[in-house]
Amino acid sequence: MSLKVAIQGIKGSNHHQVANDFFGNDIDLVECLSFDAMIDHLCSGTADKGVMAIENSIAGSIIPNYNLVYHNNIHIIGEHYLSIHHNLMVLPGRSIEDIEEVHSHPMALLQCKEFFRKYSKIKLVESVDTAETANRISEQGLTNIAAIAPKKAAELYDLEIIAPEIQTIKNNATRFIVLKKQNKVLPKEEINKASLRFITDHKRGSLATVLNVMSDCNLNLTKIQSLPVIETPWKYAFFVDVTFDTYDQFAKAKSLLEIMSEDFRILGEYKNALIS
Repeated sequence: MSLKVAIQGIKGSNHHQVANDFFGNDIDLVECLSFDAMIDHLCSGTADKGVMAIENSIAGSIIPNYNLVYHNNIHIIGEHYLSIHHNLMVLPGRSIEDIEEVHSHPMALLQCKEFFRKYSKIKLVESVDTAETANRISEQGLTNIAAIAPKKAAELYDLEIIAPEIQTIKNNATRFIVLKKQNKVLPKEEINKASLRFITDHKRGSLATVLNVMSDCNLNLTKIQSLPVIETPWKYAFFVDVTFDTYDQFAKAKSLLEIMSEDFRILGEYKNALIS
């Protein structure tokens, strides 16, 4: 029985590519048109694993996804970095002069905005997914609409790429996290990265004290993101990623942080994808 992997988007999307890169091609893809729907599949057990974009090297963090992971008690079991390549694609035989609208995910439109400055007549329209738009153009025979999507989408939906690599910044990468209902699937000796969430009190220097503990335990802080605690106005939670050489270093820091901070939770323990 194939592994059921939930993704935001459909076949041909970047999430689909990451699912294949991480789990191989022998998977049963569960296509979702929102991150909420993807999380629902994990919570209900209709998907075994999930793939979720969490931050982009240009656009920054996808902030709502942090709370989705936390509030649904989902765990991060891995990560994957994907170089992003945005391609403008149309029905075969069409040219850019025929195009009145370009549809794609808001993040893709943002990352390709510079390309369209010289095409003022083209309207940019947000849609739920890059590959979904490509599929819709193919199925409905939309002659005046183009999609921004990965090369894989053009191949799957028989579209023609009329402008490859149109992203403004060519060195563009997205970090994806791999999700599961249960935490930690690796032995301790293979774990060298963790994602945490905690709240500090309002005393001066509280966050600095926590960060000093991490430093003293030889943890390397690779990401920190603050988000409001919705239930308590003007209170903030911190989402933190740390890397370490040995699990013992992390275990020591963890025992101290549990005492020093409020509502401390480990969101995931996994392998750092930037180390081969």
